[in-house]
Amino acid sequence: MSIYDTQTSRWHHLVEPGISLWQQGIERDEIVSRALAVVSLRAGDHLHLVAIEGGQPCELLFVTAAGRADPAGLEPLSGEPRMAVFDSGQGSERFDGAALAALRGMARRMQLDPAGRQVRRVFDDDPAPGAVAGFAAVEDGLCLIAAPAPAMSLCGAHAPSRVELLTRRADPAASPLMALPEPLADPLQEIHVPHSTAVSYEVRAGDYIQIIDVSGRQCSDFQALTLRGLDAGRELEIHHTTTRSLMGAAYPAPGLHSRFFNVAQEPMFEVIRDTVGRHDTFGLACFARFYEELGYPGHVNCTDNINARLTPYGVAPRAGWEAVNFFFNSRAEHDNALSFDEAWSRPGDYVLLRALTDCVCLTTSCPNDLDPANGWNPTDIHVRTYGAKNLFSRSVAVRMTPEAKPSLTRQTPFHEKTSALTAHYVEAGEVWLPATYRNHGAVAEYHACREKAVMMDLSSLHKFEVTGPDAEALMILALTRNVRRMSVGEVVYSAMCHETGGMIDDGTLFRMGDDLFRWVCADAYCGVWLRRLAEENGFKAWVRPSTEALANLSVQGPESRRILEEIVWTRDDETPLAELGCFRFSVARLGGFGGIPVVVSRTGYTGELGYEIFCHSGDAPAVWDAVAEAGAGVGILPCGLEAMEMLRVEAGLVMAHAEFDGTTDPFEAGIGFTVPLKSKTDAFVGRDALVKRKEQGRFRLAGLELAGNETAQHGDPIFVGRAEIGVVTSCVRSPLLKKTVALCRLDRDYAEEGRAVEIGQLDHHQKRLRAHVVPFPFYDPQRTRLRS
Repeated sequence: MSIYDTQTSRWHHLVEPGISLWQQGIERDEIVSRALAVVSLRAGDHLHLVAIEGGQPCELLFVTAAGRADPAGLEPLSGEPRMAVFDSGQGSERFDGAALAALRGMARRMQLDPAGRQVRRVFDDDPAPGAVAGFAAVEDGLCLIAAPAPAMSLCGAHAPSRVELLTRRADPAASPLMALPEPLADPLQEIHVPHSTAVSYEVRAGDYIQIIDVSGRQCSDFQALTLRGLDAGRELEIHHTTTRSLMGAAYPAPGLHSRFFNVAQEPMFEVIRDTVGRHDTFGLACFARFYEELGYPGHVNCTDNINARLTPYGVAPRAGWEAVNFFFNSRAEHDNALSFDEAWSRPGDYVLLRALTDCVCLTTSCPNDLDPANGWNPTDIHVRTYGAKNLFSRSVAVRMTPEAKPSLTRQTPFHEKTSALTAHYVEAGEVWLPATYRNHGAVAEYHACREKAVMMDLSSLHKFEVTGPDAEALMILALTRNVRRMSVGEVVYSAMCHETGGMIDDGTLFRMGDDLFRWVCADAYCGVWLRRLAEENGFKAWVRPSTEALANLSVQGPESRRILEEIVWTRDDETPLAELGCFRFSVARLGGFGGIPVVVSRTGYTGELGYEIFCHSGDAPAVWDAVAEAGAGVGILPCGLEAMEMLRVEAGLVMAHAEFDGTTDPFEAGIGFTVPLKSKTDAFVGRDALVKRKEQGRFRLAGLELAGNETAQHGDPIFVGRAEIGVVTSCVRSPLLKKTVALCRLDRDYAEEGRAVEIGQLDHHQKRLRAHVVPFPFYDPQRTRLRS
């Protein structure tokens, strides 16, 4: 729940159960550096701008309903913002190309050129993270919000910064939250489903169906029957057992396992987009007996509504229709219990499906008002269909915080190159990354890394530029490593912990300058955490995400140095690539003085000699081509995530949600070397807890070698007799070592080398896999190849 404090002009977010912003009638959006946003306002509406990372000035141009630019249409709620003149600049100096195109389009529609108009400018005098500027609309109109900024340099200067837009409506009923989101394209059909009803509609193969939760937390059952089947007298609907069996997943989602099937094993639909990310998906639509046994006979239900809609098709009524339960949050617990809670969906959330055959479809808006399934208050669903000629990106949505705008899975800057080599992608870190490549496969890619060289798209890693006079103090506090000892040009691997000592993430810190750092990690929440620490400690430090501005290509393998020596050029004051030491980086160019600017670091995730190349996103295809051409003579291959998993487990390298999570400290995760409690005298988050955990810790990371060729799974328990002593975290078959190896978390008393243990499967006792404790890394334990 968020409250605006008029005394301090700040929003306060309460960390306790409360009502979401959208349930308070507050609309939230974000604008990023070099972008533009437009908010429709009515007289009495309040608009607040919150500087998330800080350092991003904003300009507000108010245009009245009559089309007149008038700064007086926005009344400041506190202070007096300075006036300025709106300037669209010369493209790259202020706004990106998409923003300028949008600006020109808006100017044409409004018949008003914003250039030269008087605007209100905020955050010039208060660039700190969390700064707030508030305005009240004096009359109806549109507010153009601009975030001008220079393009980001490769070393992190002018990193993108975000500003949160919060709009509180004087009349909540007039809020756009109560209206439908804009269509994704020109709809073929607009079908509204009032609460407690159902609709039927027909689609053709290739058509798209967008099922929208209008107000949020409203369940919707979906079912369909093939028209070809009905013509032949067969009722072929979506069948959950067939779908689960063919997809090998609890329910389809965007990506490889995305299809719904009928009992004839005919694909009916595929999931293209999902902005919610959690559904029950398979179960019965609510039915009469469910309500009768609660003591509510005659209660309207989805099954009866579906039956009524299918009567014209000659389909016999059923007591309970199996359905795809979108926006329903239920789960099967390990103790054989079925539980559920309010849905995860927010206003405007949707699922986008693509029909693979001609169907009659059924969509309901569930009438259940007797439990939290619909937030105790059934609301409407809306359906749009789109023609087969449209093209929509495949994506799921991620929200870093509960109120954040959903971020759809995006393609990486290398996609145009990787997509020519594979169609096998998986979602990782909010982007699609190749799992394997055609004509190679994981084993061939693995051997190429161990014997020659590979190139891997690692643009899923999150990058944060940490700048300002207190940047060093912030990183000293946030990380376990001794940041104060770092030199410019150095990279250090570190853990980032909670006060409890449990890990938030691991990552690499680049010292770009005395007061310039780049944190590269897997979890986007690190940015939220760093900004929180800066605010709580009053640091003059800015934390800005640069993930989308920087692409990174990993070049790994014994031939990687020879390949990159041919194309990487450095100034005289930078370390040449041939001399670059482990965990060092150089600012360089490809080809020569006038080549593509890059940062090349001697880092990696394979246990081999290797490098990572960071470049501007727009330069990514050219960087890929340059590396591929330089490596062609030694047999360089592209490498996907499946091969990388084998490589990193062999090398004993840890991964979040495998070897560690928020309950695991660095000692238990096998990276205790990142916590120099004796040499780092500065305080850091989690230090006191880690001192105790080091002395009293029960578990440590260990290696296992399994007898036979069966593979253990993440989470399999480890036993000595009937005593459970640990858990498997990662397991792979090693092509080079010709054995199955695993990383595990073991009780310290049972982690000595040579200890015989058993891995429990099935009921953990009926089936056991024999193994024994071995040292790790399994491959190159002295890391001689990495240091070569």
